[in-house]
This record gives sequence, structure tokens and C-alpha cells, in this order.
Amino acid sequence: MDETYTQEKLDKLNHFTRHKLKSEDVYIFSVILCDNEIDRDNERFSVKALNSLAKMFVGKTGIFDHNPKGENQTARIFDTKLETDLNRKTSSGEPYTFIKAEAYMVRTTKNADLIKEIDAGIKKEVSVSCSVSKQICSVCGTDTKIKSCSHKKGKMYGDKKCHIILDEPTDAYEWSFVAVPAQVNAGVTKHFSGRNYSFDDTITIKSSEYRALKEKAQQTDENLQLITDNLKRDIIKMSFTLHPETSLKTLTRIAEGMTLKELISFKDELSKGIKSLSKPQTLKDLKPDNNKQFKL
Repeated sequence: MDETYTQEKLDKLNHFTRHKLKSEDVYIFSVILCDNEIDRDNERFSVKALNSLAKMFVGKTGIFDHNPKGENQTARIFDTKLETDLNRKTSSGEPYTFIKAEAYMVRTTKNADLIKEIDAGIKKEVSVSCSVSKQICSVCGTDTKIKSCSHKKGKMYGDKKCHIILDEPTDAYEWSFVAVPAQVNAGVTKHFSGRNYSFDDTITIKSSEYRALKEKAQQTDENLQLITDNLKRDIIKMSFTLHPETSLKTLTRIAEGMTLKELISFKDELSKGIKSLSKPQTLKDLKPDNNKQFKL
């Protein structure tokens, strides 16, 4: 027998529908999106960041494995709230705080098996894709998105493990069912990783600036690595904008295989494509080979 959901829940989810859905039309489930515990990537969200993300994730779609193809859209968040367990402490000594979301999907023959898998606990783990403007070293407080420091994630300094505090989120993109989430507790009731490029909002630096930075003799190898990493993330983000049908794994593999010179050149080409998206197109513009250089 189908569950009967409260009118309050139905009113909230119907905010995102074209036609009013009834209790028998939908399947609703709760999910823990992310929390303030140090994750497998030695990163954690600040409580302040979680509070902002809770609002940003309302209305965001649920997909599989961060693959942005439209056919992978399976659910949508219609409500979130920040919860704190005062009886539980994180490894960094804070009260355990997490984002609990309410998501819905329409009951169809196609997703009947997925609903059974969620109820059975098979489809459970989730991962989020978002952007933050600050990545703070837990040891020295340096914002590593602006300047690198000597501390290494996962290494012990005294009695504390170095990790990155993710703060000041700028956007939430999507959440996905995954096999192994970065955040141990995320799932049905983060993946945020700079190295895995989950739409990390990077330092935006023009290609000419990358060249200038590279040419400075005093630039350290570590800073060059930071610049290269940020350039790769910019390229992945721009490529996804131009080609949303391409999986993140494919985009990451392409970027990882490029030299710094190739990355700079490719970013220049992608920038042209991004600019063209903001211009109104006419039939004259829509040539068969238009944007041919952006195909991946």
C-alpha cells in the first residue's frame, strides 16, 4: 500500500511541479546530504557552510554517479533542514551537524525497482556536487584556494590530523546516488573533492595570467601545481557547460592528460565557446561545423 503523505509535504513538492501531484502519485524519502565530519578526502564542511548549502539544495535534482545526462535525473529535493546531534562529537570536536533533505520522485513503472532498492537499503549512499569559495587549512588557517601552505591533508601535526575546511559555498549543483561517497554518513534515511573535480568553484584566472605566473622565476613548484590544478578545474567546469552530455569522469581524464601549455590553449578555446552561448544565434550562425573545435 502506498504511503499517505502530509499536505504540508505535498504543498512543498508541488512548488516544483507543473500539475498538482497527490499522495499516491509520488514517493518521498529522506536523505543525509553532507555533514561537518572529516571525510575520506580529509575535508569537512563548516557548520556555517552547511547552513548555506541547506538552502541552496532545495530544488536540486538527484542523479547517478554525477553523470549529468538528462536521462539520469531520478528525484528532486523539495525541503531541507540543518540538524545537530548534541550527544555526538565529530573527530574535530564539534557537535555533529548535517543536512537532512526530503526528496521525491514520481511513481512510474520505470522507477518501481529503484523505489524497492531504496526501501531495501540497496540504493542508499549519496554524494553532493557543489562549489565553495574558501578551502581553509585546519592547521594554519590559510585559504588554500588563494595560497598554498606547507601542511598536507591527512598528515598528523601534533595530535591533530590536517584537513581542509570547506567554507562559504557559492552554489549547489546536484546530488547523486554513488557506491562509495566521500562522506561516510551521507545517504538515504559529498562528495566534495577538489582532486576529483566535483564542480569545484576555482580561482578564476585568465590564461594570460597563467602564462605570466609561469614565467616568474620565483614561482615555486608547489604554487605552479596549484595553478595547474585550478586550470584543470576551470576547463572541466567550462567543458561541462558546453557539453553537459559528457560524463565528469571523461572530462577529468581529458584534463589530466594535458600539459600546462595544452591546458592554457584549450581554456582559451573553451572561453570562446562560453562567450558564444551568451550571444543570440541566428540561422546563419547555426552551421554544421559550428563549435567543431569543442567536441570531446
